[in-house]
Amino acid sequence: GLVLMMRHASAPGTGDPRDFRLNDCSTQRNLSDAGRRQAQAIGEGLRAAGVAPARVMTSQWCRTRETAALLGLGAPQDLPALNSFFEDRSTARAQTDDLRAWLAALLPDETVVLVTHQVNITALTGEFAASGSTVVLSRAGGGLRILAELPAP
Repeated sequence: GLVLMMRHASAPGTGDPRDFRLNDCSTQRNLSDAGRRQAQAIGEGLRAAGVAPARVMTSQWCRTRETAALLGLGAPQDLPALNSFFEDRSTARAQTDDLRAWLAALLPDETVVLVTHQVNITALTGEFAASGSTVVLSRAGGGLRILAELPAP
């Protein structure tokens, strides 16, 4: 019943260009080659720890989708509640509430990997996550409790 909430791997810069489009990766900030290697290394570590196959959910941004796929833990699925609200903080509360409801609906023993953005991780956990780092949460007892913070490789 663990939740591994990961910030996408290294994608140089901050935010996205002003005119970015969610369905066009060429308009977004994307993973660097180092970020791709980082995502693969994280996946190797998680597989070695027995976290595969896993249910992998991702925001709809290209850098999170690519990170999720490169982990090699299972086929990633979009979860809009994981989408970044960096540019529009007005949706932060609603998205975080949606994510809490989604997590509450999971089976008690189901482990999931969520690939998302720093603002989403901070909103849910209060922790600042660097690119490629993971906050491990327990859902035991009906709430969320931080068990560990895994730094990026």
